[in-house]
Amino acid sequence: LEQELGQPLFDRLTRSVALTDSGQSLYEDVRPLISELDSVTSNYRRDSARSTLRISVQPFFASELFVPNLAEFTQLNPDIDIKVDTSDEAGEKHPGSADASIRVFKDVPKGLVSDRLFALRLVPASSAELKEKIFKNKKKPVVDFPRIVHESRANAWRQWQKESGMQLSSGATRIRLDSMIAVARAAERGLGAALVPVQLSDSWFASGALVRLFDHELRTRDAYYFVCREEDANDTAVKKFRDWTLQKFDDAA
Repeated sequence: LEQELGQPLFDRLTRSVALTDSGQSLYEDVRPLISELDSVTSNYRRDSARSTLRISVQPFFASELFVPNLAEFTQLNPDIDIKVDTSDEAGEKHPGSADASIRVFKDVPKGLVSDRLFALRLVPASSAELKEKIFKNKKKPVVDFPRIVHESRANAWRQWQKESGMQLSSGATRIRLDSMIAVARAAERGLGAALVPVQLSDSWFASGALVRLFDHELRTRDAYYFVCREEDANDTAVKKFRDWTLQKFDDAA
């Protein structure tokens, strides 16, 4: 198709493929035709009462909040097949292939139907063993402990220090990782302290895999939103999923 049109439609990245501006424009133009084709072919399916809902969620949200609660939605809606895409860690987007998304945005998404769910709050956490080393002197914690940094939030530790009033060593070892799951795992293994999402880390704290280092939470500008396109908002499956999402995750804490 790219050869026929004489222009690139995809940005081929190291670990993913994304649409170019031309590719996105083409997709938006042909999407109504694809939807119409889906509608026509559905009349010939043996089980035409079923529908498929394509959902995009970021990996850590998927593993810690979404998947553990998904059984409830499927039990309430046995006629809806679910396809979940967790391949994209980046925020600030609603993938063109998704009917609905639960993703992180700094501001209200433009040109989309959206509902704000909850603000992203980060708290320092580590393994119990590392915390014991940091607080070996109960009067004054060690400040040169290694820190794990999420690539997309490179300044989060600096912001946390500013808000908390605690000055950490500038010469401490830093380990940079590109996914929140990897960040949490590295902290669990004692490689350093990490800023982890409060609402998404309950199971880690409950099991003792991670422990809070300090009480202060960094409330970021970011928030989780339910998002869909205007043309999808009245789809029966999308409406059911939206209602369930707002009931389940709105202002989760």
